[in-house]
Amino acid sequence: MNNYKIVLLSGDGIGPEISNVSKKLLSKLSEKYKFNFELKEELFGGIAYEQKGSPAPQETLESCKSSDAVLLACVGDIKYDSLSRDLRPETGLLKLRSELNLFANIRPVKIRRSLLNASSLRKEIIENVDLIVVRELTGGIYFGEPRGIVNISGEKKGFNTMTYSASEIKRITDVAIKITKKRNNKICSVDKANVLEVSQLWRETVEEIMKNHPDIEFSNMYVDNAAMQLIRDPSQFDVIVTNNLFGDILSDLAAMLSGSIGMLPSASLSNDGPGVFEPVHGSAPDIAGKDIANPIAMALSTAMMLRIGLNEPNAADNIELAIDNVLSKGFRTSDLIDKDAQILSCTEMGEKIIQEI
Repeated sequence: MNNYKIVLLSGDGIGPEISNVSKKLLSKLSEKYKFNFELKEELFGGIAYEQKGSPAPQETLESCKSSDAVLLACVGDIKYDSLSRDLRPETGLLKLRSELNLFANIRPVKIRRSLLNASSLRKEIIENVDLIVVRELTGGIYFGEPRGIVNISGEKKGFNTMTYSASEIKRITDVAIKITKKRNNKICSVDKANVLEVSQLWRETVEEIMKNHPDIEFSNMYVDNAAMQLIRDPSQFDVIVTNNLFGDILSDLAAMLSGSIGMLPSASLSNDGPGVFEPVHGSAPDIAGKDIANPIAMALSTAMMLRIGLNEPNAADNIELAIDNVLSKGFRTSDLIDKDAQILSCTEMGEKIIQEI
């Protein structure tokens, strides 16, 4: 019987609510598929700052490093925005990624048939969407130095630095290649090479790598055009590879193709060591504690953890099938627009999914 050490970071806002669903899912699945797991809950994000003085306490980071996988809900709240940058929950998230060397963020966007009418786009535009955004996660403008806010001649000036090395670009491109070779052999690299030197290097490096893979259909696209194409004709994409900033924006945009940002999971991976599996959405503090959050993205992140992080594909398949079955029966949370659906609370949606396991 396999044994796994899982660290759960419930974080802030709706995090504890959606985490409860995943805890129950793991308990049910471990019984069905005969694996044991040790679930260790650690403080992370705003709640960690309040109790420990840091959004990413060292003991939390050490627990994550010694685990088999990390399941993260969400962090952040407007009440922390007045803190200095190093104490904000989002900085804790960047520190976690850096400490675990999570350079590759994988965000799948697949339309579930029962939610075709939930998207704000027409059915015929989204019905064949099945794409993955591969986002470089530990470089670029979020980590580049120098950065800061200075006072020059009595006026404040803010600055950030976007920087990439060729080796960083190669590393994330190799991940995209491995993924697409298991899919449809099609990669679109997104940059802004017409105005940014760092994007010129990105494009040159990716093009040089792709010369060694003539079997893959390869294209370049400027980020502004990519955003437009994701709305105009999203089914043209299979794997999108891009930098940290552009990947952040494009993957959130792509999430809305599914009808709600509350539907999509992600995985952040290194070349070795544990991955972090988390929903794409934020902490939604405006609805925290109301039991109306959508737990599906968290449940699907749990499935990604089981599939990629723990090599339990049957358990992962079961979660996805259970979610599809619940949605096909007309059950929804309030973020999924469907006039004929029965609206459930977060807890009720979780129970429906667990019943289908």
